[in-house]
Amino acid sequence: MSPSDPGSPLVPPLVPAAVHSFPDLDALDLAYTSTPPGYFYARDGHPNAVELAAKLNALHGATWGAVTASGMAAISAAVLPRVRAGDRLVASDKLYGKTNVLFRELGRFGVRTEFVDVCDPTAVAACLGREPAAVLFVETLSNPNCRVCDLPSVAAAAHRAGATVIVDNAYASPVLFKPLDFGADVVMESLTKIIGGHSDVTLGYLGGRDAAFGATAVAAVSTFGLNASPFDCWLTLRSLETLDLRVDFAADNATEVADWLATRPEVSRVVYPGRPDHPDAALAATLLPRGCGHMLCFELPGGRAAVNRFLRAAPGIPLAPSFGHTSTTCSHPVTASHRYESDEAKARQGITPGLVRLSVGCEPLDRITSELEHGLRATG
Repeated sequence: MSPSDPGSPLVPPLVPAAVHSFPDLDALDLAYTSTPPGYFYARDGHPNAVELAAKLNALHGATWGAVTASGMAAISAAVLPRVRAGDRLVASDKLYGKTNVLFRELGRFGVRTEFVDVCDPTAVAACLGREPAAVLFVETLSNPNCRVCDLPSVAAAAHRAGATVIVDNAYASPVLFKPLDFGADVVMESLTKIIGGHSDVTLGYLGGRDAAFGATAVAAVSTFGLNASPFDCWLTLRSLETLDLRVDFAADNATEVADWLATRPEVSRVVYPGRPDHPDAALAATLLPRGCGHMLCFELPGGRAAVNRFLRAAPGIPLAPSFGHTSTTCSHPVTASHRYESDEAKARQGITPGLVRLSVGCEPLDRITSELEHGLRATG
């Protein structure tokens, strides 16, 4: 603001500067040592990332947070400071495929990962009680089959065992679920998904309430080069203004679409935690009272060939290997999100060649069901 321009911008300015200059060494020292630190090199922080992290912290009730270059970067920044050679990491046996790849990679550095059914709190407690574990890693809603983690129960077991609880909340977003309020030590989000919402950014976020953990995580973002670009942060700040509207509208649509798909003879199975036939329906009603989100799956008994026929007949629901766009998209877990999982692992999770993952958008409901109908009629 200046005397000639007493107003202030309604939209936050984009600050693309990679470096900031200083008049002398004293000013540079002050940038490094002040609380919060100043800006000097974008890998260590820039105005757009700091503003975005602050807004996400407020949504999650976090006292610290960092924005990263992707959701996987956020997982890395959360996990790497907590493990060292000889440690054990306990993880859900129903995770996004690339997360599994990361955890297997940690084996090269002497970190052993053990997978457990987080839908069974007794099994989780037994696993954590057998021997020390540094981390318990879970998803609020599993990708792709929307299994609901009983986070209060498993977090309590983890804390009794001295483990840090890290939760991937990408399917739910802070609109529907705030893991820090249910026992998580760290929450991470793939901002690429519904928080960004327009398929034009690649970002992640992690946050928590333990200042010491936050300091190590923020340092990891800089050390490992996991920092986010100013432009992507600036775009995501735009998206936050409509986040509640988009999440609620898409979740309402998903509920209707799931029920509609369940009536279709071409569909052999519908997976949505808001439906009474989902194995975690009761838990979902307790933990997710505002809604069960915009993600669901349906299965075509004709396998891969039927999925191809569906895709070719329903171009209005594009095949896209992500989720959370403003309009409806679909994906095929066998060939995309879980492509590098073993056949045994896919079978255990119910990920079949005929399974389609649907990210329901904010279009008028009849437009979605009309396009789905075109695709389903072609699958026979």
